[in-house]
Amino acid sequence: MIEMKDLRAGYPGRTVLERVSLDFRPGEVLAILGPNGCGKSTLLRTANGLLPKTGGEVLMDGVPLTRFTAREIARMVAYLPQSRAVPSITAERMVLHGRFPYLSYPRRYGREDRELVKKALDRVGAGDLARRSLPELSGGQRQKVYLALALAQDTPVILMDEPTTYLDVSCQMEVMDLARRLAEEGRAVVMVLHDLTLALRYAHRAALLHEGRVRRVGTPEELCAGTDLEEVMGVSLGRIETEDGRRYFYR
Repeated sequence: MIEMKDLRAGYPGRTVLERVSLDFRPGEVLAILGPNGCGKSTLLRTANGLLPKTGGEVLMDGVPLTRFTAREIARMVAYLPQSRAVPSITAERMVLHGRFPYLSYPRRYGREDRELVKKALDRVGAGDLARRSLPELSGGQRQKVYLALALAQDTPVILMDEPTTYLDVSCQMEVMDLARRLAEEGRAVVMVLHDLTLALRYAHRAALLHEGRVRRVGTPEELCAGTDLEEVMGVSLGRIETEDGRRYFYR
């Protein structure tokens, strides 16, 4: 589990996060919500050590994150950023990068590495893209490959920054279903999302950020019942019960 206590973080001359206390729990999908510029991406980057904190604590299973090496962190936390470079390599080769934390130099992939990569590509519905070059793929197809890369890293914590970007509605739902299954396997899955209805439908909990602070943390039902979402995001949500569960909609 990752736990943040009174976390402060940002960039030279600019503090983005202030006194953030939040935990990423095994077996749970946590949605990070909030307007643009509120610190959602900064939160993910600080939680896995890519951005140094300027105050407070980030703990991994009770141990300060600063005590771990970059390779050790990469074996515990997979991070899917909002955007990535598009090198001229095959999808399979890209997903093999997820195995880097487990290999010494020079990198030599074994049978287990290649099996994990195949399994990851199949799991996101991209098995047929393995031999295709990344520049040839559509934005949605590339996003599936990057998701497979995160899965191939085989970590107990997965952080995703806008993972449904470029995906059509059916693919968005596939990604969210996958997130729930990963949580059911005991992983902590944290997703920055802009689609509130999608986030509240699939998340176990949601954290609402506003101006660098956590405004509210709770279940989707708790956030929808309160006034914080409307005050921070400027929208009002309703909910209905269907045969497939509770659904949220913009009013």
